[in-house]
Amino acid sequence: MTNRAYKYRIYADQQTAEFFARCCGVVRLVYNIALEQRSSFWRQFRKAEGKAISYPSQARELTAIRAEVPWVAQCPIDAQQQALRDLNQAFQNFFAGRARYPKPRRKFVNDALRFPSSRVGAIEVLNAKWARVRLPKIGAVKFRYTRPIRGEVGNVTVVREANGWHIVFSCAFEHETPANDNPPVGIDRGIVNTLALSTGEMHAMPPTNLDDRHKAWQRTASRRKSRSKRQAKARRHAARIAAKAARQRLHWQHVTTTRIARRFGTVVLEDLKIRNMSASAKGTVEEPGKNVARKAGLNRSILAAAWYRFELLLTYKLAFRGGTVVKVDPRYTSVTCSKCGSRDKANRENQAKFLCLSCGHADHADVNAAVNILLAGTLPSAASETSGGSRGLERAA
Repeated sequence: MTNRAYKYRIYADQQTAEFFARCCGVVRLVYNIALEQRSSFWRQFRKAEGKAISYPSQARELTAIRAEVPWVAQCPIDAQQQALRDLNQAFQNFFAGRARYPKPRRKFVNDALRFPSSRVGAIEVLNAKWARVRLPKIGAVKFRYTRPIRGEVGNVTVVREANGWHIVFSCAFEHETPANDNPPVGIDRGIVNTLALSTGEMHAMPPTNLDDRHKAWQRTASRRKSRSKRQAKARRHAARIAAKAARQRLHWQHVTTTRIARRFGTVVLEDLKIRNMSASAKGTVEEPGKNVARKAGLNRSILAAAWYRFELLLTYKLAFRGGTVVKVDPRYTSVTCSKCGSRDKANRENQAKFLCLSCGHADHADVNAAVNILLAGTLPSAASETSGGSRGLERAA
């Protein structure tokens, strides 16, 4: 079985949008109160009931609350129960060591309503552009039908983003993975050139003027009176611009990863520790960091390139077509000659130019690194012999 999520824009009227926001607030409140109960009152609960707090116990309390508080009962119980299930799963992940301790949900960050498919009506396609679906206690919701849905719908989620409300259908369908005999390729991820392929191709994320507009509106919001309506309006405008820029980057990554997955059977990437690479350089009061502003700019560039999301998109698209993603040790890939295996920091003259001091091989530095990545992932023994010993690959930037 293959899982897919289909996301569509909801064009809701003001009354429906206000109801969505009110329900999200109730669901967020239910989650946070349940989290507080599990965090602060688990001893009292165990002493009184003789057992630990669980999803069934909190669901029973939710039913009692809905009978006493009308504005809680006005919102769909399905979304509130899903929030309790999310919290229960979050604690299971925490105790298993898979995640950190659960945090409270925040407004404008965790605004979502999730419904099981059994409580959602069938999707009715109105024409080539529009469709609608009936949600409990909400009624018919019309959305822009940009692509057909494949498979059986599991959960339906209504989520708020900076540019409006969206609906997401989580689907599952059977898929027979085909045999993939396409050639392999190595990819070097960077800042100036977002992607460099071992074939010599270079892919750069297209520039946009939205980042400058976003900063301008942020400065406008900072000049306005704190917590005023005009400041909130400026912040919403800045958030919409940032969301549009993020959508443009995501669209480019989807297009690029799809093209790569169609052409190649194996993609070799560096096993980068992106969280460590984008960590702040501020340091502490006792030991302050150096070049903090420069490092902050580099961190923003790394996060804007979205290296990890590129890896995720490429992984599932290759798996769908029978391909694989291989990750290798990133050490020395940028300073090792892909022809003779000579390893010297002086081989890389600058960010773009690579010139081997031993054999004279010249190439773009990122393409040379991509070839080394490909050799490390497909011919590790041959790559080791070329360098005359253990060839640990490391970026020496």
